[in-house]
Amino acid sequence: MRKYVVMLACSLGLFVTNASANAIADFQAFVSSVQSGRAAFEQTVFDAKGKQMQKNSGTLVFTRPGKFRWVYTKPAQTIVGDGKKISFFDQDLNQVTVRKIEQAFSSTPAALLAGKGEIDTAFTLVASGEMDGMRWLDAIPRQKDEAGISKIRIGFANGQLSAMELNDAFGNRTRLTFSKFERNPKIDAKEYVFVAPKGADIIGE
Repeated sequence: MRKYVVMLACSLGLFVTNASANAIADFQAFVSSVQSGRAAFEQTVFDAKGKQMQKNSGTLVFTRPGKFRWVYTKPAQTIVGDGKKISFFDQDLNQVTVRKIEQAFSSTPAALLAGKGEIDTAFTLVASGEMDGMRWLDAIPRQKDEAGISKIRIGFANGQLSAMELNDAFGNRTRLTFSKFERNPKIDAKEYVFVAPKGADIIGE
């Protein structure tokens, strides 16, 4: 859980509601028009019974394709994608886990936001209607990974990315809400360079 760091068919599958069509359009517009982004986020983790297990916050930046930096405040964690690989750094453990971006694509929402063509390859996208004032899409990973993510939900309000939810195979749910979202800011390339701290254990490539 610590690493964590979208078609609902209607009536026999013959029709798609306007809400569903709009949800798909929101996502397509986001992918085509937003090439980079910066935001703050709050993250809340719930168990299978809906009990809050953990709460966190942080910041993120991304540039398509495949580059992002996702920083959690407490516990302190950093997830960096440089377009080829993803580095997960856990400060408490002083441990870095490195994976190819293709292998880690379904295990981090940052990779989904920063993806482009890989999204269709890695996920089955399903519009799932409206809830909490947002239109939602479900992104279902085509392949299972070690994180056990069964579904990532993406919520749009007035065309703006507002929330994401990660559901795992055990029924746990991680809810992310975004604020101060900037579309297409200029991001310093240094944001996507990860240098492992001295003495850190490095696992993977």
